[in-house]
Amino acid sequence: QVQLVESGGGLVQAGGSLRLSCAASGRTFSGYAMGWFRQAPGKEREFVATISWTGGSTYYADSVKGRFTISRDNAKNTGFLQMNTLKPEDSAVYYCAARSGRTYSANSDEYDYWGQGTQVTVSS
Repeated sequence: QVQLVESGGGLVQAGGSLRLSCAASGRTFSGYAMGWFRQAPGKEREFVATISWTGGSTYYADSVKGRFTISRDNAKNTGFLQMNTLKPEDSAVYYCAARSGRTYSANSDEYDYWGQGTQVTVSS
């Protein structure tokens, strides 16, 4: 079992930045690929970014490419999502997830563990 806890969400003006953290406990975090997903009110959950277990490979949704950066520190069992140049359409609950495979994935069905989410609100 892996427990995930997100933090770092909040209210920010358009153009601002936030850094989300995902603290993992339980099994060795380094054995899992990680992803970030988000869900806005009335919309389906969507993929944001994913990273391999080593951190050497990453993949982003087109909507965040060039603005968001996913990373991880396996020694600290923590993953991160640096979000820059935020837009109102980035407002959502952001979830981190871990999958029992070392390769990354943009498919939420392939993730085994999920955090409770953290709210990000971007004002215009």
